[in-house]
Amino acid sequence: MSYQIFSHFYDKVMDQTTYQDWLAFIERYQPTKKETLSIMELACGTGIIAVELAKKGHQVTGVDLSDDMLALAYERMVEERVSLQLVEADMRELEELGSFDLVTCFSDSLCYLPEEEDLALVFKGVYDNLAVGGTFLFDVHSLYQMNEVFPGYQYIYQDEEDAFLWESYALEVENAVEHVLTFFVQEEDGRFQRMQEIHEERSYPLETYQALLKAAGFAQVEVKADFGQNELEATTTRWFFVCQK
Repeated sequence: MSYQIFSHFYDKVMDQTTYQDWLAFIERYQPTKKETLSIMELACGTGIIAVELAKKGHQVTGVDLSDDMLALAYERMVEERVSLQLVEADMRELEELGSFDLVTCFSDSLCYLPEEEDLALVFKGVYDNLAVGGTFLFDVHSLYQMNEVFPGYQYIYQDEEDAFLWESYALEVENAVEHVLTFFVQEEDGRFQRMQEIHEERSYPLETYQALLKAAGFAQVEVKADFGQNELEATTTRWFFVCQK
C-alpha cells in the first residue's frame, strides 16, 4: 500500500467537516481538563488534526509511516505557525516517545493492518506510551461497513485540474476489502496522466478489539457510534473506541 499519489489528493477528497467531528470527539473524551495536554496522533496524515490541536495549546507529536504525508504535515505546520514534533515510524514498532495524556488514531487507519498480531503490537505500544490515567481514542470500520457498504462502492471526484475514481471490492479474506484508487492528473501540456494505487483494509468483530485491548493492559474500554455521541446499532458504519489506562 502506497500513499505517494494519494497524499496529494487526500485533503481534496476528505470531507473537511469530518475533522471537526474528530476534534469534538477528542474534546468530549479527553482524559483531563488541564489546559495543555501531551498528545500523540498516530497516522497523522497531512496534519490537519495535529495542527488544530497545537493551535489549542496542546503539545502534539504526529506519527506517520508515509514521508509524503509528513511532508504535507510539515508544510501545514509552518503555514499555520505552530510547533509539532513529526515522527516517521511504523505504529507497530512504536518506541517510547513520551508519557502522553492522550493518543489518537483516526480515519480507520488501524484497518490497514493485515493481521490481529499487528493490532496487538499497536495496542501494546500505545499503552506503553500513555501516562497513568491516559486515554486512547480510535475508530475502525464496522463489520456492516466492510461487508455491506463497501463491496461495489464507487466514488468519483473531479475539479478543474484532477479527477479521482474510488472503487471498492470484497476480498476472500474475512471482513476485508480492496480499494482501487485511479487518479487522472493533468500535466503541464494539458494531457492527463493515469495512475493507480491499491489499498486493502480489514476489520474484526468487536469482541476481538476488546480482547486485544484488554491483553495490552487497558482497564476500561467503551465503544460508541457517531463520534462518541450515540450507542451502536446494527447499521453503524464506524466504531469509536474510548480506552483508559
